[in-house]
Amino acid sequence: MKFLPDQVVARVQTKMQTPDLSGTRYRPLKSLGQGGMGIVWLVDDSVLHRPVALKILTAENSSADLAARLMQEAVVLARLEHPGIVPVHDAGTLPDGRTFYCMKHVEGKTLNQHVDQLPLRQRLLLFQRIAEPLAFAHSRGIIHRDLKPTNIMLGAFGEVLIMDWGLAKVIGSAAATPQVSSAPNERISPPTEEKTRTSGSTTTVHGTVLGTPGYMAPEQERGEVNRIDQRTDVFALGSILHYLSREKSGASNQLASRPLRAICAKAMAPEMSARYASVQELAADVGKYLDDMPVSAYRENIFERTARLVSRNRVAVVLVLAYLFMRLLFILFSRR
Repeated sequence: MKFLPDQVVARVQTKMQTPDLSGTRYRPLKSLGQGGMGIVWLVDDSVLHRPVALKILTAENSSADLAARLMQEAVVLARLEHPGIVPVHDAGTLPDGRTFYCMKHVEGKTLNQHVDQLPLRQRLLLFQRIAEPLAFAHSRGIIHRDLKPTNIMLGAFGEVLIMDWGLAKVIGSAAATPQVSSAPNERISPPTEEKTRTSGSTTTVHGTVLGTPGYMAPEQERGEVNRIDQRTDVFALGSILHYLSREKSGASNQLASRPLRAICAKAMAPEMSARYASVQELAADVGKYLDDMPVSAYRENIFERTARLVSRNRVAVVLVLAYLFMRLLFILFSRR
């Protein structure tokens, strides 16, 4: 039996995954990456003459349920018009029957690729910028459910974008997601939340992980879909803060300070009721920490409070000490 060379097999696989874009305005350039159910292609928009990204179902994942899930992701993104969330330009079905949506092509690095050389303060300022689009999504009744460093992109000009909303959950009054036609006479119903358990992770029946270990809240890991709300994303955001706050020192890898550890612990509390009630509250505590003010998650003792006040008012403290020193010298010399 004769085996094909690896290069030939790779070319055949690439050819099989190359989308059929005939009759569309898009021309394939290259594959950018593949996820659990979709592949992202860099394409040229022949009408507007610009590169854009197409997220397309892979050939083996082109079931009606997954087509609905991908289209629902596009509908969710279309609702979230914010500078920190990648915009959607188009959606539909390709000639080969696969569902797709078109979005802005973002050039840059993921959060984990970017932060290694940044000092702690810049990392925390970056964290606050991550919180802004997430708070906006929550105000629209949308929970991300898969926040992690690799799903946060930093653009070439300083943009901070939350990516990959494929596991987003719509709650409250916004939950009535409209059905979307994949073809002129076909309607796709939104996918169900049926789940199985594999290797300690919550998954859909099709194997798409509903979250990432280390960033999933306990209620998410237990598959308690009806309990998920914005505090589930607060847990994941707390995990990201924990990741950003670690300072490398030799072989150790410890968080910077007790107040910062307390903020992380509150955000990542096992019980939902013990966490910050919103992303804004979490970001506000980080802002207070940056401004050298007391944070709600940590009760200072008298020594810590004094040290913080001295640190915040160095100039005034130096002036007072200098004044007292001069007064003391004046008193000593005046007695001679």
